[in-house]
Formats: sequence, C-alpha cells, structure tokens
Amino acid sequence: MLTDIQIAQSATLLPISTIAEKAGIPAEAVEPYGRYKAKIDPNCISGKGGKLILVTAITPTPAGEGKTTTTIGLADALCRLGKRAIAALREPSLGPVFGIKGGAAGGGYAQVVPMEDINLHFTGDFHAIGTANNLLAAMIDNHIHQGNELGFALDRIVWKRCVDMNDRALRKVTVGLGGKANGVPREDGYDITVASEVMAILCLASDLGDLRERLGRVIVGYTADDRPITAKDLKANGAMAALLKDAIRPNLVQTLEHTPVLIHGGPFANIAHGCNSVIATQLARKLGDYVVTEAGFGADLGAEKFFDIKCRMADLRPAAAVLVATIRALKYHGGVGKEDLTTENIAALIAGFPNLLRHAENLSNVYGLPCVVAINRFPSDTEAELSLLHELCAAHGLETVISEVWAKGGEGGTALAEQVIALCERQNTFRFCYSSDSSIEEKLNAIARNIYHADSVIFTESAHAELNRLKALGFGSLPVCVAKTQYSFSDDPKKRGVPSGFRITVRKLRVAAGAGFVIALTGSIMTMPGLPKHPAAEQIDVDENGNISGLF
Repeated sequence: MLTDIQIAQSATLLPISTIAEKAGIPAEAVEPYGRYKAKIDPNCISGKGGKLILVTAITPTPAGEGKTTTTIGLADALCRLGKRAIAALREPSLGPVFGIKGGAAGGGYAQVVPMEDINLHFTGDFHAIGTANNLLAAMIDNHIHQGNELGFALDRIVWKRCVDMNDRALRKVTVGLGGKANGVPREDGYDITVASEVMAILCLASDLGDLRERLGRVIVGYTADDRPITAKDLKANGAMAALLKDAIRPNLVQTLEHTPVLIHGGPFANIAHGCNSVIATQLARKLGDYVVTEAGFGADLGAEKFFDIKCRMADLRPAAAVLVATIRALKYHGGVGKEDLTTENIAALIAGFPNLLRHAENLSNVYGLPCVVAINRFPSDTEAELSLLHELCAAHGLETVISEVWAKGGEGGTALAEQVIALCERQNTFRFCYSSDSSIEEKLNAIARNIYHADSVIFTESAHAELNRLKALGFGSLPVCVAKTQYSFSDDPKKRGVPSGFRITVRKLRVAAGAGFVIALTGSIMTMPGLPKHPAAEQIDVDENGNISGLF
C-alpha cells in the first residue's frame, strides 16, 4: 500500500495557470510561486456568492477522523457530478507537522498537492506573520530601552513573541539580559505562530487596509494606571502591514484530481479561532457554485468559532454542514484503547455514539443547519459495525453516507456530494449560539451550556478581575474565542464521550482587540504546545536529490 506522500509524489500535476483558468481566475490576478502554486489577487475578481458547506467532525481522538481528507474528496466529488466546486482550507502549521499530528494536506487519494510544499514552507505566509509579530515585540522592547515614553508597566506587557514550532522551552523566557546595551530585563514568552493575534487578524481582515487598521488596534501592554498601549501608539502597524502585503493574498493549488483549492491562513481551533481566511472564503464563493471549507478539530471548537466569530464578522451564511465520524473514533469514545480499535466491538460503538449525536444535534438545533453524517470508512470497519451505525443514526433522524474518498478519491465521495447538494437546496434557519448584545459571561455560558452541555462557567479570581477590566475598557460586547482541549466537550481531556455534570473553568481572559474577540483560556490549555517523546520529525528526511520522505 502506498503512503500519502508516495501517492502525492506519483501524481501528475497541471500547471497552476491551467488550474487558475479552470477556476475562472483571470491571468492578471495570478502571481505564480513556481509551477504549481500561486498567489491570487482577489481585487481582480468579481462574481456571485456560491453555497458554503462546512465540514466539521466529532470530538477528535488519536484514531483520527479525516476531516481535511473528506473536505478535499467532497470537492472532487462535486466536480465529478458536473458542479463548479472549489475548496477553501487552512495552511498547515510546522508545529504539528514535525510534532504528533502530521501534515494537513489530506490523505490517500484525497489530497492537495504539492503536498510537501504545502506542509512545509509553502509560500511563506507563516514566516511573514511571525516576522510581523516579532517586529512588534522588538519595537516594544526598543521603546522601553529608549526611555519608555508611553509608560509601559513592565509587568503588564501582554504581547508575546512567536515561532511556528512546538517548543515548550520558550513558553516562559527572560529577555534583556547582559547589561544596559541589551535592553531592559523582563519576563517574556512565546506563542506558536498559529495562536498569534496577527494570524487571527490576517484571517479575519477584509483587505489590506482593514488589516492595517486591525493591527493598529492590537493591545500590547498597559501603563501603571491601566491605560492600554496599542501597536498604533508605537507606530508599528504600518510596517507590520507592509510585511504582510503578499501574505494577505490567498494561495491557489490543486487536488490530485485537479480541483482548484484556496489555502490561506491557519489558526488552531483549540487555542485560536480555527478557520481559513475570510478573504479566501469570499474569493472561493465568487469562483464556485459550491465552496467546501473546514474548521479545526471537533464541532464544539472549530464549527462554533466558524459560526459565532467568522460568519458573524464576515456576514457569511452557510448552506449545510458535514459531520465526519469514524467507527474507530466512536469506539474510542466508547472506552476502547487505541491499540484495540481495529477489533469489532458493537458494545463500544453503541457507547460512543452519543458523542456523534451531540455534535449533530448542536449543528441542527443550535445553529439551524441541515447536516449529513459522513462515515469515513476504514478497512478495519466491519459490515456489522457500519450497519449498526446507520441504524443508530436513522433512529435519531440523522442522514448518513459512507465516504470512501481516502481510498477512491472523488469517486468515493459521490454519494456524499449528492446528499450535500440536496441539503443545500433546503431552506435553513441559520443562527448564532449567542447574541452580539450579550455580556462576556452570557456568551461563555451560552457556549458552555448549549454546545458543551456543561452546567455553567466559573471564573478564577484573576480571570474575574480581568473580566471587569475588559468591561471597563469597552470590550464587553465582543465575541468570545474559547481556548479549550480538543479531546473533550469538557475542559478535561480525559473525559471522553458525552460528559455531564461539569463546569468550565476560565482561568484567564485577554482581549484580541485587533482580531475583534475576547479569548477565554480554560483548563490547562497552552498557547505554545510541546513535542511528544518521539516527534514526527524523527521520521522526516530528504535525499541528495531533494526528495522528501516521512511526511504523513
């Protein structure tokens, strides 16, 4: 059996100019980055709004669910049915690629290519975002070194440096050591680039001008009397925007079946808002009658933020949702260990099914969207298990389709595509989980009760003090972005399935004024991950001809 990278490397790619022409992109809007990648200028393109389809998933497990693979395969299948379809995806972060999760370019015969480029440096967007972030950090410390005219309180600087790598040693650092010439000593830290507010801003901005204005609103620290200091106060936002003038343009690539794909931006969904850029999504809607996009991790994280943050800010109205599930993952939620997931286990499947049901009911009942369950089939799935899952879904009124896009590409997703087309023709009553007029506490409790099914939200003493501070500063009406473990509806990653009788503990609040939301950190979630004992980097290599191996 071929590996993902072997399948990708054996594919015949079309020139990116051909893919652009297929997508209806004029030549003057295309800036090639080699033969198979390009930046697209959205200002050169006009068109109507295609139907937006969100692909999301049940609560993630070590077994994997195949959300990106399903997204790509669905776009290919729609094209096979004669529809003008395009996918809009996030860019992979180097942290997971070299850590534990691996790449994010799909799998099997449902991949975007060139897979190696997309998973590694791609077109340099993340480097530009990290550089803009760190320019601002450098300007903060330089300002303090040069006299601190703005009056930074050294213990109230909230802007961190960033790097796109899982590096736990950088979570807390001390800068400015070595004497007066090296700056003023203070405690600092690093976030992973995909958790940076600059990433969020790039993904939520409507154009370069909006990007520059949002960067100016970023709060980097406070004075001793609690006055916020912004990037604009430091006169940094213009230079930051200059660094991002190319990164703000979406990237065009292709699937193995030559379906056009826009890949742009990549905030994590467990610690950020988890969606590709608004600019790429809006561009895709101009180009395609059907736009297939995804949101990170499970529907309680990625989908919630896609709806309540991205759709609210960009005035998007999705037409339908696809909920990806696997037999293996459901058995895991039913209590089976990872090593036994390939063994038939009807009892565990029944025990794990409520996790799927809760996500599906959230999509339909909370957000008012028609939804189809896509069973991402694995070779170890038995007919008895597949039949039972169909019966369980049917008993609860859930429409279900088996997806075989990993093994068969678009051909394995035609049944799913037909169901999605039908769903898009239905009238839906899309709505948000909470009102914009609600307070921060009300918004958090709405998410906790309606999406996580928690009893309530509680705040630590320091988080409650920050809550009052944010209200006093005028940020009480912003949407909320919950940083929470992806492995559970709760804030405890060990609670599988559908936990009940729990409360969500908010230990820290902070405002992302440029992005336009308040971040609530819950449980033990961190904004800088660490590498596992045996990181994927140990298996990645390159030969003397530049051929990469070990990516997955």
